[in-house]
Parts: sequence; C-alpha cells; structure tokens
Amino acid sequence: MTVDASGLGSERHLLERSGTAERVAAILRQYITDGVFAPGERLSEPVISSALGVSRNTLRESFQLLAHERLAVHELNRGVFVRELTTDDIEDLYVVRRATECGALRRAAELPTVDLSGLQRALEDGRAAAEAEDWPAVGTASIHFHQALADLAGSERLSATMRQVLAETRLFFVLNENTREFYEPFLACHERILRDLSRGRFDAAAASLDRYLRDAEARLLELSS
Repeated sequence: MTVDASGLGSERHLLERSGTAERVAAILRQYITDGVFAPGERLSEPVISSALGVSRNTLRESFQLLAHERLAVHELNRGVFVRELTTDDIEDLYVVRRATECGALRRAAELPTVDLSGLQRALEDGRAAAEAEDWPAVGTASIHFHQALADLAGSERLSATMRQVLAETRLFFVLNENTREFYEPFLACHERILRDLSRGRFDAAAASLDRYLRDAEARLLELSS
C-alpha cells in the first residue's frame, strides 16, 4: 500500500523555514563549541538576526533547537542565554562521553580502514596553540580532536550526538582560568591516543581515553566546587 502524499505540497514552505533555522542553530552551536559565546551570555535577537540576515522568527526557532539541546535557556522578560551548567551536568555528560567516545573506538576497530587525519590536524592545531600560549585555542583543538574520535565510527548519528555533547562540554571550560596547567595535559593524552590508534591498538587507545575522560571530569568537578 502506497502512502497518500497528496497533502504534502502544502507543507513545502516549512522545509525552507525549518532548514534555515537548523542552519542558524548549527552556526550558533559552533560559536558555543569554539568558546565565542560563553555561559551566561545573552543571545541578543536584534544583534544576531542582523548579523546573519535572518528574521526574528527564524532566529527564535533556532533558539528553540538550542534549548532542546540544553545549550540555551529562555528567561522570562530577559531573553535567551547560553546555559550555565551544574556539577550534576558535568557528571552526567561525562557518562555520555565515555560511552560515546569509547564506543566509537570499539566500532572503528571493526572497520577495514580508519582515517586518522582529522585527529592529526587537531593535535597539530593544539601544539601550535600551546606554542603561542593560546590556551583557549588549545581547548578548541581538544574539542575538535574528540569530535574526530567520534567520527571514526563512521556513523552520522553518533557524530551528531557528539557535536551536541561537545558543545555542552565547552560550557564547562569557563570554569577554569585558561592556564597552561589546565590545558596542557590534553596534548599528551591526545598524542598517546593517536599513537595507539596509528599502531592499530584500539583497546589501548580506548583505555587511555577512558582514563583521560575520568581525569578531566575530576578536574572540572574540583574547579566547580
């Protein structure tokens, strides 16, 4: 039996509107991921809609998407703000990260080939940022490294989940003081993980990743206490 699609023509206008809102949300999500928009900052409708050349309605739809992803909150009579997270959020998010990222490596081990170039680029970006003592940029490179790890699984759904999770993770970085002490250990962990993966040692890489994520969680919980 074939579905009756005769009424779908009247819905075509929703595609453009929805697609635009999703694209706007993707841009704002990336700004949050890269630390341009910090937790607690107000997302000004007039400023953002003017900058992107989109309508207020489209922007509000994108805000709703970000709120659904727990990246933004609407405060009555005040506006929309980048979300500020709690210690409970940290603990829960790192449960998700360990399951997602270590699971991605287990899946990658089953594939005939894996492309490690994204990991290598992120590591090189992190090294360059460290040499320039640009520690927030080291944090950004770390986010890109972990996205590349998730992408090794070859699953768009897993990669999309990771993009949201890492955007939330970036909200935690505001808790630190952008110091060498906080960010530099990321690089050594990334180097070890990439070295194991390049040698086909997926189990060792997953074990290193699990320890790394547990250590990162502990540091963030200490900073937020």
